Order: sequence, then C-alpha cells, then structure tokens
Amino acid sequence: MDADQLTTDCRALAARFDARLRLERRASVHTARAYVATAHRLLNFLALHRGGPVAPSDLVTLEASDLRAFLAARRGEGLGASAAAREMSAVRAFLRFAADQLGTSPALPRIATPKRPRTLPRPAAPADAIALAEETGAMARHPWIAARDTALLLLLYGSGLRISEALGLPASVHPLGETLRVTGKRGKTRVVAVLPLVAEAVGHYAALCPWPLTSDAPLFRGAKGGALSADVVRRAVASARRTLGLSDRITPHALRHSFATHLLAGGADLRSLQELLGHASLSSTQVYTAVDAAHMLDVWRTAHPRS
Repeated sequence: MDADQLTTDCRALAARFDARLRLERRASVHTARAYVATAHRLLNFLALHRGGPVAPSDLVTLEASDLRAFLAARRGEGLGASAAAREMSAVRAFLRFAADQLGTSPALPRIATPKRPRTLPRPAAPADAIALAEETGAMARHPWIAARDTALLLLLYGSGLRISEALGLPASVHPLGETLRVTGKRGKTRVVAVLPLVAEAVGHYAALCPWPLTSDAPLFRGAKGGALSADVVRRAVASARRTLGLSDRITPHALRHSFATHLLAGGADLRSLQELLGHASLSSTQVYTAVDAAHMLDVWRTAHPRS
C-alpha cells in the first residue's frame, strides 16, 4: 500500500501534522519533511500489518507490538541505530499529535529504541580553523568571494554559529559590533559575541561585495547575487581542506564544535556555553566536557615522557 491508498482522513491528518511542525513548532523544512515522511511510512505499514485501512482513531490504540513490528521492518530495510532512533522520535511526535487532534490523552506504548552510538565532535585546532578560513578564501576566483568565504568561516568559528544561522543573517547587521543577535532553531534568538577579527573580515567583504547589501537582503550573497547556498560553502571548504591536508571531519559545522571546545578549555562554564550555542538542553552542551577531556588525553599521550 502506498501513500495514495491511505484513507482521506489519514492523509488529512498527515497534512495537519506538517502544518503544525512548520507553523507552530517552527521546525525546519528538512525536519518537517522527514517527520511527515515517517508518519506516512507508519500509516502504510499499519495498513499492511493489520490487513486493512487505518483510521486516525486507530493511532491512539496502538500497542507496543505494533511499534516493535514497525521498527523491525525499518531495521530490516537497513536503517541504522541513529536513524532508527530518529524515526521513533518522529513516530512519537505523530502519535502525540493524533491524540491531540482526537481530544484524547496520548498513551504511547513503551518500547526500547536502538542506542545511538556516542560519538564526540572532532574540533579543529585553532591554527587549523584560521588556516581553513584563509585557504578557502585564497582558492576563490574573485576577490569579493574570497573575502566572503573567509569572513563567513571566521564567523562560524569566532561566534559558534550554525551555518544556517550565518547564512540567514540579514545585511542590516552590518557593520558588526561587539555582539550579534542570531535566530537559531525554532525561531529562538540569542546574543553572541563578535571578535574584532571577525567584524573586520565581514567589513572587508561588505566593502568588496558587488551586490547592494540592503537591509532586507541576505548578508552573505551568492555569485549571482542571491542568498549563498550552504552546499557552495561545504564544497569550497572541502577543496581547502584537501589542500591543507586536514581531516575530512573538519567541516563548516566542525568550526562550531571547535568554538565550543576551545571556550570550555579556556574556562567557560557550561551554562554560559549553552547560551552561546543556543542549546535548548544543557545535556546537549555537556558533550563538550568529554571532548575537552579527550583532547587533553591526546596531548598527554603525545607529550608526556611516560605516556
């Protein structure tokens, strides 16, 4: 059974779920698309599993065996542990939404989800982060693009921004001061510090940019004047990374990890770091304590005479 064979009520429920994610929860387009796709997969599976059409009311009476069977089917399709955990997170969100739409309390069956492998972010050394920003700029074909790429990467490293946050900045933030207000996930805003080096680099780019940086335009412009694409940045970084002989793990997002790790090593407390990164939960920030410990252990192994 495919999505076209779902009942009208189920298709309408999935459409309302999409609207809830985008408009009320302010989920990204990517997240909303993934969650709604999971909702359709669940509905299709249940129709096959039960041998008949599924109504929205069936979703509030699901048992643990139904969800275990769905998860087993997805794992059988090659879904890894991390992806399976994300899939079940989307399923729970959809079931909660269905219960809310039907005016009942969600009674979600409890099942064990796959353990996500714990991986630590790999920070770049400070010198490597700066070298990557400079080399990415040096490889650009036009001086203004060189200035743009260098300024953007310095901003990611110097202020701990996500690439989507940096690319979403309006031109009205220029000229940069000592702080910058950033809109992050789910429309939440935070204030980050701006280093003089970063402000200077952004100012240099703005002076060379051939496109008018009007207040309603994006700060970082693409070659044809539109908004700069994250994929363009990632490809430029990959080329510079290969030239410098850096690890494939040193991506634009890794510069944010580097920002966090270096601040923690310099004595920043977790609560302050949480605010600077825009994490909703302190547990997301606590991973950097392990990163810092791992970094110190690497230094000890390399430098200690008795290691």
